[in-house]
Amino acid sequence: MTDVDQGHPDAGGRYLGGQLLVAMPAMTDERFARSVIYMCAHSEEGAMGLIINQPAPHISFPDLLTQLGIVSEEEEIRIPAELRHMAVRVGGPVETGRGFVLHSADYFAADGTLPIDDGVCLTATIDILKAMARGEGPNRALLALGYAGWAPGQLEYEIQANGWLHCPADPDLIFDPDLDRKYERALLKIGVNPSHLVSDAGHA
Repeated sequence: MTDVDQGHPDAGGRYLGGQLLVAMPAMTDERFARSVIYMCAHSEEGAMGLIINQPAPHISFPDLLTQLGIVSEEEEIRIPAELRHMAVRVGGPVETGRGFVLHSADYFAADGTLPIDDGVCLTATIDILKAMARGEGPNRALLALGYAGWAPGQLEYEIQANGWLHCPADPDLIFDPDLDRKYERALLKIGVNPSHLVSDAGHA
């Protein structure tokens, strides 16, 4: 993935690259129940995004660095303190062994960073993890394993079938470590009270 192509609109004529996709309460696919997805790309060739509110069980950022051979177990104690408890997210069901970092634009690798929108970038190379381990990474970052992907026309169909709502993204919601509140916060951004949302509602 080398380019964010936003050349294909959703059913309402809007482009979803750089937006949040929010699962409707009636979402039947358990992998996406109550999920909030940051859309990294959307085009006539399909769509790709990262779930930002699902923790990956049984793995921490230091564990991942050790598994990848970036640091040894002895070196874990030198990882910046704010990263030792950083949650690893489940980014989606596709390529679950691959890591993706959403981050602020203060880190940029010419051959590996993809600017998306509103100061948010995506880097999927191991170099950013090395930089983070050295304390030289971006100021704000979210690490996810795997991604969510849609074939051409699939996302548009799911939106028309009331599977998803969408709203503008903002860095505070994307990078907030409080995963439990992101779903409700995203719905409130759309102007939807979660307690009043029924399963067959259309787009607010």
